[in-house]
Amino acid sequence: MSRVAKAPVEIPAGVDISVNGQKIQIKGANGNFDYQVHETVAVEVEGNQVRVAPKGGKETIAMAGTMRALINNMVVGVTQGFEKKLTLIGVGYRAKSAGKSLELTLGFSHPVNYAIPDGITIETPSTTEVVVKGADKQKVGQVAAEIRAYRPPEPYKGKGVRYTDEYVIRKEAKKK
Repeated sequence: MSRVAKAPVEIPAGVDISVNGQKIQIKGANGNFDYQVHETVAVEVEGNQVRVAPKGGKETIAMAGTMRALINNMVVGVTQGFEKKLTLIGVGYRAKSAGKSLELTLGFSHPVNYAIPDGITIETPSTTEVVVKGADKQKVGQVAAEIRAYRPPEPYKGKGVRYTDEYVIRKEAKKK
C-alpha cells in the first residue's frame, strides 16, 4: 500500500467527521465539507483517526493515497485554514479589497475588478500585498492563480503579480 495511504489522519478536538457509505462529512470551526470518496477506497473512523484503505488491486493504491491527502487537507482547512500571499511589483501597481471584490491597478488603461468567490476572504495589508485565505485548499490556490494570471511576472524587469515566495528568473537585455 502507498506510504501516504498507510498514515492515518488525526482528528483534532473540535472536528466532527462522519462517514456514510462513500460520503464523508467534516465539520469544524472554519467550515463544513461534504465529499464523495472514490468507490475503490474504503474509509473508516477509528477513535480519533481516519483510516483509508484500497478495496481492489494495484491501481486503487494510488487512489487511496489521493483520498487520504484530500481528507487531511479538509481537516486542516476546517481547523487552521489555508492562505496564499501575493506581491505586486511595478510602478503604480496597487490592490484594494472592497467588500466582495478586489480592485487591481496593474498598468492597464482600466482597473481590474475581481469578484471574490464564496468561502474566500482577501485582505490587503498594504497596497502591494494580497493575502488570499480560506478553508478549501484547492479554491485558495485557484483564486491566487487567477489573480496572478492578470499580470504574471515578466522575466526582464520582474514586474507583475507573483507569489511572495516565488523566484523569477531574470533575463539579460539585448546587447548592442
